[in-house]
Amino acid sequence: MAIPDLLRGRLRVPVIGAPMFLVSFPDLVKAQCKAGIVGTFPLLNARPATLLDDWLADIADDLARYQADHPAAPVAPFGVNLVVHRSNARFESDLDAVVRHRVPLVLTALGHPGEVVRRVHDYGGLVFCDVTSATHARKAAQSGVDGLICVGAGAGGHASAQSGFSLVREIREFWRGCLVLGGAINDGYQVRAAEMLGADLAYVGTRFLASADSNASADYKQMVIDATIDDLVNSDRLSGIPCNWLRPSLDRAGVDLALLPPKPPDLSSLNDSGTRLWRDIWTAGHGVATIHDAPPVAELVARIAADYAAACSLPVSPAVRN
Repeated sequence: MAIPDLLRGRLRVPVIGAPMFLVSFPDLVKAQCKAGIVGTFPLLNARPATLLDDWLADIADDLARYQADHPAAPVAPFGVNLVVHRSNARFESDLDAVVRHRVPLVLTALGHPGEVVRRVHDYGGLVFCDVTSATHARKAAQSGVDGLICVGAGAGGHASAQSGFSLVREIREFWRGCLVLGGAINDGYQVRAAEMLGADLAYVGTRFLASADSNASADYKQMVIDATIDDLVNSDRLSGIPCNWLRPSLDRAGVDLALLPPKPPDLSSLNDSGTRLWRDIWTAGHGVATIHDAPPVAELVARIAADYAAACSLPVSPAVRN
């Protein structure tokens, strides 16, 4: 296993709460870290950008106080997601804030992480990079990142077309560092399966979207709870990058993907608080079929931990037992 020292011994279960646009806010991050998993949020969720310093200071201070009051509890470090794509006008200022607050873990997405690696490593932080193919993973590895996040098919939001089973095994052929697997992971059995494939940690997003601590609207949470796999559609027609969308939200907004022309990757809408994309048109992962409620994060993590412990103790299959 290649768990970095920053995370070793500080997790109740080997899980990172994936950063979700307009969903992962400080309350969710703090709840996840206190429950014993890494909590993260997209920097672009702090809007206006002047809120970012307050958010980062609040999360760090709150977790430090909680750890002091609960010295035996496995309080996990937190992280942030930084979009490095050229269409992110906030990249430089957000990176400055990350460095200023010495954020423990930075997750980069949609671009080359080189500058982020250099500046975050200067203060001793970690950088993990989202990848959707082995080609992308090789480039990220060469930049000096500390971990790779395999965002396999079925992940909420922007995801690979490649199965996580295939992707993680392909990347493990050349990568010996920390490896994270995401895509339709909801419970501890799936977390254990990710480990068996060669991942060190699991990336869990949509399951925490439907939780009492997330910033998703009540309608969004209920749509996820009610959804089946048939309610998801993968398309690049909205952002220029393949993404898993909730069909009922498209229908309600009057969007027919078949009528939309192809477009180049454009994430500028992430900076627009008034756009109906992301705000009213919603994403989710293939795990929706087994999400049936929205309990507090503490309860969800306890369930995942119990399932994980049970999965770790499963006997060898009779089909291969001597």
